Amino acid sequence: MCGIAGLFHPGLPKPVDPARVRAMADALAHRGPDGSGVWTAPGVGLGHRRLSIIDVAGSPQPMASADGAITVVFNGEIYNFQELRADLATRGHVFRTEGDTEVLIAGWRAWGPAMLERLNGMFAFAIHDAGGRLFLARDRLGVKPLHYVELSDGALAFASELKGLLAHPLLRRQVDPTAVEDYLAFGYVPDDACIVAGVRKLPAGSYLLIERGRPVPAPVRWWQPSFADRARGSRAALEEELLDRLRAAVRSRMVADVPLGAFLSGGVDSSAVVALMAEASRAPVTTCTIGFDEAGHDERSYAATVAQRFATDHHVEVVGAGDFALIDTLVAAFDEPFADASALATYQVSRLARRHVTVALSGDGADEAFAGYRRQRFQAAEERVRGLFPPAFRASVFGTLGRHYPKADWAPRPLRAKTTLLALADDGAEAYARSVGVTTPALRHALFSEVGRRAIAGHRAEDRWVRAMREAPARDPLDRAQYADLTLWLPGDILTKADRTSMAVGLEAREPLLDHRLVEFAATLPPSLRLRGGQGKWLMKKAVERFLPREVLYRPKMGFVTPVSAWFRGPLAGEAAALAKSRALAETGWFDLATLARLAEAHRAGREEHGRTLWQFVMLERSLTRLFG
Repeated sequence: MCGIAGLFHPGLPKPVDPARVRAMADALAHRGPDGSGVWTAPGVGLGHRRLSIIDVAGSPQPMASADGAITVVFNGEIYNFQELRADLATRGHVFRTEGDTEVLIAGWRAWGPAMLERLNGMFAFAIHDAGGRLFLARDRLGVKPLHYVELSDGALAFASELKGLLAHPLLRRQVDPTAVEDYLAFGYVPDDACIVAGVRKLPAGSYLLIERGRPVPAPVRWWQPSFADRARGSRAALEEELLDRLRAAVRSRMVADVPLGAFLSGGVDSSAVVALMAEASRAPVTTCTIGFDEAGHDERSYAATVAQRFATDHHVEVVGAGDFALIDTLVAAFDEPFADASALATYQVSRLARRHVTVALSGDGADEAFAGYRRQRFQAAEERVRGLFPPAFRASVFGTLGRHYPKADWAPRPLRAKTTLLALADDGAEAYARSVGVTTPALRHALFSEVGRRAIAGHRAEDRWVRAMREAPARDPLDRAQYADLTLWLPGDILTKADRTSMAVGLEAREPLLDHRLVEFAATLPPSLRLRGGQGKWLMKKAVERFLPREVLYRPKMGFVTPVSAWFRGPLAGEAAALAKSRALAETGWFDLATLARLAEAHRAGREEHGRTLWQFVMLERSLTRLFG
């Protein structure tokens, strides 16, 4: 894993100052503590920070071809590089290193942009060639990030993280208010937006080919998940094929020239990864677990059961309210505001893992690929009910009931019917877009001041979800929900969290359950094999029953959730109350701070549940201060 940065002048090939490129790359030093390099030529400069994983002693970057015509900087891993290397060797390519970076040079020469379809890996890279072209590419699912911006001098700047662009003096720091609306809706700034106006993120499964003398074009999408086809075969045959694909995905990600281990939460996904790693490894697998000091959030006992079952080298730490002191570390790691509270625990487990290994496999991605989220289960059930009644009837009956039903955050889950009734009254895509959110449209409207409402100019964060679901290559409502999760939630939240927290401590995180061949296969499974009898990831669980105990496989899903709601009613109640007096929030003029004060008090008193919204504002305040002063 590494950090990349660079400058490219699409117009005249102006000189590029190596010191500027180095400053951009050095802002990413945490991503690559093992080495650095800068290469410049007329009109272009490439910078690199290296975390050595494969061919540790060789493969320095930026790397140029033997004739100097092609130069590359690369962040990530190409898991099938050995097969590609053998293929390219038969075509006459001669290799000087033993790593995967050089395969990109030969692949570009042989296939151009079509090379991407042959790559199995996680990656973001930049290639410059003698034709005066710059090629930026990102992996299929968006495991590795890439940001870019057009500067006032005509240059295009790019970097793995926003902080790499912020190191350039010509980047204008101005808040994009629509990104604030997006952030308050979802708890993160989606991949099609950025908190700094003008900065863009290369979308997952996309590339950008810039040719000198031409304007910067729109990105080209070269891959997307598709639920348009259905697999054929018996349940038993599909289960065996799934297990074979799981094994292949895990084993391909166990190739490293440095110590390797796994995150183990005690849930199905990470436990399955550890089981398959243990099956493929002669030595004990190193596993790392984080627990919580609040009842109802701690999965350490389940992780211990799995660790004991597979005789792993197991390491455990506990996260408590005192770890709130790490908030500024998280703000620095993410640059943009990021309010998935599990980032705190993910950072801690990454830091724990880095003390023992350099690479860690995770269980990320199975919920999106195999329908493991509760919201997906609810969406499927609600769509069946919607199909029984005309839209006008649903809007009248369910809508009226939902509007009058009390909001009972304090009540047992079966009595919290308001959200379900309102969802049944609405279109399926609209309802699902709200279900993935943190702060509802109505509450956002109340939290924005009149100035803030004018600033977002009618922008509505949920529209991208509705559009994605309606345009999805899909057959079924569950398909459409998963498509939106794979293309929006996964790169924007889950993979951003995994990348920034692991890279902040110089750890490479790998996601075997996001092997694109596995994801493509999962998308062909009939909905009844993904979701059955109230169980998400049904076929996946059946496939790994031979490895894992039932108390791990079939217990209620807990999720890797930091207990911020309890903290804001206890040791962090003062932090929540202080938000209404925040200078950073007040200076924007965008927020009704009296409403925010009321939310904090209602939450502290236990009358209402606003823990996630309060966490959003804590992170937003710190991020605005750090980015914009």
